[in-house]
Amino acid sequence: MPAQQNIHISTEEYLRAERESDTKSEYLNGDIFAMAGASRAHNQITSNLVVSLAGKLLERPCSVYVSDMKVRTKTRETNKYSYPDVVVTCGDESFEDDKSDVLLNPLIIIEVLSESTEAYDRGLKFFHYQLIPSLRDYLLVTQDYCRVEHYQRRDDNQWVYSEYHNLDDEVKIATLDCSVSTAEIYRRVGL
Repeated sequence: MPAQQNIHISTEEYLRAERESDTKSEYLNGDIFAMAGASRAHNQITSNLVVSLAGKLLERPCSVYVSDMKVRTKTRETNKYSYPDVVVTCGDESFEDDKSDVLLNPLIIIEVLSESTEAYDRGLKFFHYQLIPSLRDYLLVTQDYCRVEHYQRRDDNQWVYSEYHNLDDEVKIATLDCSVSTAEIYRRVGL
């Protein structure tokens, strides 16, 4: 991810500044990275995903969050705060502190790909997300044409890959025992 501003700070300094800021930045091991805005297609796809998933999970103990919910990845080597486009949790949620704006146990993360973020979302960002023990599914949605990629973690910690290209495909999310059609995902995007 290209850094627009690179300043080494503590997690406490990052969270304090981030909570007071009108803009968003991600954090990795002391470095902060300013985030760019999103296109109309990106915002429409994100909205479609939230509406579709929230509707399917309405009567279940699940929550669907948009890109203002931070997710933390913490290991001995990695200390990262990210803003996924869509995050789903089910059951008890674990937050970093009483502000409830840093989620520690996401179940599903979805990123909508843009030209400037695609390599990062597929590579280093996914690598860091895989370090989150609770994460079961990672979806990548292309905004310029119909393509949804789904990585699902198995019990043996292996990731299984599925890909969807047609507007009549159903993206099956076994973790949630539901599916989302690609037509729902791309509604009003104008492909």
